[in-house]
Amino acid sequence: MTGRQTATPADRHGTGAGGRDALRPARLATADVLRLGAVGLRARRARVVLSALGIAIGIATMVAVVGLSTSSRADLMARLDRLGTNLLTAEAGKDAMGQDVKLPKSAVAMVERIGPVRHATATGQVDARIRRSDVVPEEQPAGVTTQAARPDLLTALNTGVAQGVWLDAARERLPVTVLGSVAAERLGITAPGETIMMNHEHVVVIGILKPVELVPNLDRVALVGFPAAEKYLGFDGHPTTIFERSSDASVEDVRAVLARSVSPGNEGSVKVSRPSDALAAKAATDKGLTTLMLGLGAVALLVGGVGVANTMVISVLERRQEIGLRRALGATKRAVWLQFLTESLLLSVLGGAAGALLGAAATFAFARIQGWIAVVPLWALGGSLAATLVMGVVAGLYPAVRAARLHPTVVLNAN
Repeated sequence: MTGRQTATPADRHGTGAGGRDALRPARLATADVLRLGAVGLRARRARVVLSALGIAIGIATMVAVVGLSTSSRADLMARLDRLGTNLLTAEAGKDAMGQDVKLPKSAVAMVERIGPVRHATATGQVDARIRRSDVVPEEQPAGVTTQAARPDLLTALNTGVAQGVWLDAARERLPVTVLGSVAAERLGITAPGETIMMNHEHVVVIGILKPVELVPNLDRVALVGFPAAEKYLGFDGHPTTIFERSSDASVEDVRAVLARSVSPGNEGSVKVSRPSDALAAKAATDKGLTTLMLGLGAVALLVGGVGVANTMVISVLERRQEIGLRRALGATKRAVWLQFLTESLLLSVLGGAAGALLGAAATFAFARIQGWIAVVPLWALGGSLAATLVMGVVAGLYPAVRAARLHPTVVLNAN
């Protein structure tokens, strides 16, 4: 196949230099170049599919990793927005002698005096052995403990009960309990109304909490009211954990004075933390893992590019006679070079487009299973296609140059 040729009016009338026709080859149009490249790919479909598959796997991996990571972080940020990042906790620690410190009974009232504080509540550790029933002796379920709680605890934690009711001013004085979600599962409680044993007291389960995302250790406790814990379980009334909410802008200011307010003169034994920091740390960990997975995707893409280069080199070797014939009929080196480079680009783009669609589909499917908001950044799709173009150029450059350098006389004589 030869390039189109044009001539000036003088040339058509034989008035060119030396009286000879001065024909000059025209450049191939873009449509012609694409058509030539597509013809070369259609003639070797099985090889093309296998080569494009390598590119597709690399691109799909990269798009899926970015999409899943972005979707996970979007879900995490939505959870943080819903739960709030303005919750602080102050827990009793140990003194210089290694002895457990007791927070003052007035700790909550003292925290409420801090100006920016909007809400403060507390829980207290209760030394009570839990059993499912007094009929058959049982060991206390692993990880299930008892804590005293104030009626305003759920308001501060921005959570609620999954079943039953919560403690109020009347119920906090009765031998009743609300179980965390994990505690209920380990005790075999599926609905409110059943009775468990705390020490030697029969206690009625009146509710089961929803999972507490900001304070997951509460999922493993049985909660009773402060007055009931003191009356029936020998609780001393000292809180062990204070929960406080303030405005977002004043969180750090409150954090600086919280330990001193909770336990004046003994603030060194009070541990202040921000539960939302754990979720933020998880987002940072996910980001690091994403970088690692992107590296693996890049390796897969590189392997796919090597496959494309190998395919193009073999194609040049198999089509030497075709190349020699085209050169003999007037095709320029540039035309041959463009043809094979276009084949490489089309092959890479084919694999890249398939990989981008596959990666996006995998992201949406997995996000739906996890209940996340599916997010596939446009920059990831655009970047993946740009990467395939670069890979196509790199992989096809050497085979294209090699094809353009073949001398028609040598090639035709060799065949």
